[in-house]
Amino acid sequence: MGEYKPITNAEPVDIESGTIKNIDESKKSSRPAQHRLVSLDVFRGITVALMILVDDAGAFIPAINHSPWDGVNLADFVMPFFLFIVGVALALAYKRVSDKSDASKKAVLRALKLFALGLFLQGGYFHGVRSLNFGVDLATIRVMGVLQRIAIAYLSVAICEIWLRNDSEDPPADSGCGLLKKYRYQLLVGFVLTIAYTISLYGLRVSDWEYAIQDGTSAPQYFLVKCGVKGNTEPGCNAVAMIDRKILGLQHLYRKPVYMRTEQCSTRSPQNGPLPVDAPSWCQAPFDPEGLLSSVMGIVTCLIGLQFGHIIVYFKDHRSRIMLWLIPSCCLLASAFCLDFFGIQMNKPLYTLSYTCVTTGAAGILFAGIYVLVDVYGLRRPTIAFEWMGKHALMIYIFIGCNILPILIQGIYWKKPQNNLLKLIGI
Repeated sequence: MGEYKPITNAEPVDIESGTIKNIDESKKSSRPAQHRLVSLDVFRGITVALMILVDDAGAFIPAINHSPWDGVNLADFVMPFFLFIVGVALALAYKRVSDKSDASKKAVLRALKLFALGLFLQGGYFHGVRSLNFGVDLATIRVMGVLQRIAIAYLSVAICEIWLRNDSEDPPADSGCGLLKKYRYQLLVGFVLTIAYTISLYGLRVSDWEYAIQDGTSAPQYFLVKCGVKGNTEPGCNAVAMIDRKILGLQHLYRKPVYMRTEQCSTRSPQNGPLPVDAPSWCQAPFDPEGLLSSVMGIVTCLIGLQFGHIIVYFKDHRSRIMLWLIPSCCLLASAFCLDFFGIQMNKPLYTLSYTCVTTGAAGILFAGIYVLVDVYGLRRPTIAFEWMGKHALMIYIFIGCNILPILIQGIYWKKPQNNLLKLIGI
């Protein structure tokens, strides 16, 4: 395969787009033009398109909607794909770090901005889209969310990339083992996080707990969930939810969990429906799919993406890159199915180890395929729309994924809020 230009030492890469930014403008004329890694944008754009598809069509096509609990559907790949590509971009952004303290401060600031944006968008401010009634009660604001999880993973992995590497030695050419040695402390962090998560999920005892539901028109209804177990991965008695209840509080968790579509909780499963007469007491309990303990494995996903990014930095030819991506990706997929066979089931809400392996393995294979298509063979025309979406991923997420666009459309009306643009076009 053809030669791919290595990224030089002097230009860091923009975390959002993967483009190279020159630090010293006076040296532009003396440097060769840099090759843009288009596959970064295309992968991110495909993930955004997938998010839009499952959000709009998931309610009508259960096979692409989030799995109600165990198992994975198409929608369950969206979040890990975002985290994976963040890790890839971080490897390029921090290829050379001259001032680690300054880089750390900037990473913290970026993460705080992203977390604050997620808190504003997903914390409940735009809860009344249909009634044009906006605002948030700080007593019930949702603390975690998609952007918050990305912010946590981004900051954790950025700190690892800035501090946990040996800059005094570069791995020898065409040596995957040398790459593992250089970044062994990052791999150790991923291993420790995985062990800590697994011990917490299967080792913590979950006690009985209760919650209340109040619709505002009657007295609150109280429900007691009997647990007294450990190692349970069912919706009502798992350690992931217990930690969120104790640290964040029930009032700050997501109120429409996916397990409301399970057979135990819906007569129309895998779609939402009325509760069965013998429904378990936990069916209407809040549960956050982007909770604290499950975000630990989100960091691991981002760390895996970081190692894929290191391959771009240190290997110059296409063949080496593709092979070093495909081999671990296939190993991750094989590990996922083995773990699932032996009882560690793939579960997105809990972000189990098998789920981490299957989604990162799929992400690695997809990224390698996109790389071959657009960066090796240069077939950019079929992916030009995805490339554009990847460059504007955050903007698209805000306008579409967080209902800002529907708010803007419904916010323009004639005399009554009901007489808006949607009614004009017959929606």
